Amino acid sequence: MKLNFQNERVLAVVAHPDDAELLCAGTLARAKSDGAAIGVCVMCRGDKGQPRKPIANLAAVRRKEMITATKLLGAQLYFGENTDGELSDDSPRRLKLVEIYRQFRPTLVLAHNLEDYHPDHRAAGRLAEAASWSCASRGQKTRSSAMDCSPALWWMDTLNMSGFNPGFYIDISHHVALKSQMLACHKSQLERGQDADFSPLAELMRLQFTARGSQSGTVAAEAFRIHDAFKRTRAW
Repeated sequence: MKLNFQNERVLAVVAHPDDAELLCAGTLARAKSDGAAIGVCVMCRGDKGQPRKPIANLAAVRRKEMITATKLLGAQLYFGENTDGELSDDSPRRLKLVEIYRQFRPTLVLAHNLEDYHPDHRAAGRLAEAASWSCASRGQKTRSSAMDCSPALWWMDTLNMSGFNPGFYIDISHHVALKSQMLACHKSQLERGQDADFSPLAELMRLQFTARGSQSGTVAAEAFRIHDAFKRTRAW
């Protein structure tokens, strides 16, 4: 079975800089190669993930790292500007994300699974789902006009695959090099690889896309589930 992203507009809504690299950059790269417009919205500033040797102005450093990685991908980049550890699903944050949707106008949104390990991931997932509905509501007022219809939504794999039962897989075998190059841009986080409260990200990412590839009969894959709520599914 082949899935083609031609003429689609794919937006990944992630909690932190480097989350897209870990969980969906291969799919974004594949969509881009098919002719889709792609975007990444990073909800948090990445200001709390300090390595053992603290970095001054960490949020600015991580913003620059994210910009560099996104340029490699050729995606539009949006920032939610929330403090790490404080992201929540509330009306002001919903409306800000609704406005981002209306600017980018996605046909497909990739979002964190609601049972992922990090509270910011779970909050970003809830916001992504709520905004994907509200963006088409003319009663929800933002600067940009309401979308004609809500985008489809796919739940991304959890980090380290914990508790996630894939609904389907995207073959990213031809995009692993780019995915890895993007992660390498996040030097501030790669430096935390040996910290007791963190993980070696490059190895974690490789193990994950290799395992998902093995499960789906290919070299490398990323896993997703469809958000199958009423009026939210699409035929592809």
